[in-house]
Amino acid sequence: MSEAVSKQLVDNISIILKKSLAADATLTDLREKKMANFENIFTKDAGFNANANTFQPYVEEVADDLLKWQQTQDQQLLIMLVKKIEQLFNVLGNFENTYRQ
Repeated sequence: MSEAVSKQLVDNISIILKKSLAADATLTDLREKKMANFENIFTKDAGFNANANTFQPYVEEVADDLLKWQQTQDQQLLIMLVKKIEQLFNVLGNFENTYRQ
């Protein structure tokens, strides 16, 4: 079971990575136009340790969490990881719908 879960997590993180690269490029463009003047993608209470105005640090955090979970199989870490992935999908999806290029 954990192998199937691990594969699904890897697949989801791969999708998030691709979406985040496009979103970060759009953010760069928006910043050049003075249209993205925020400090963090997520609020402090969202469960992420990262604080950034691009998606990449959040994706890196999720990838690091995946590696930790693969080593420990800790149930609490898995729950937090899934919540972070869900938040990234939601925010990236909303971002894509708003700022399609």
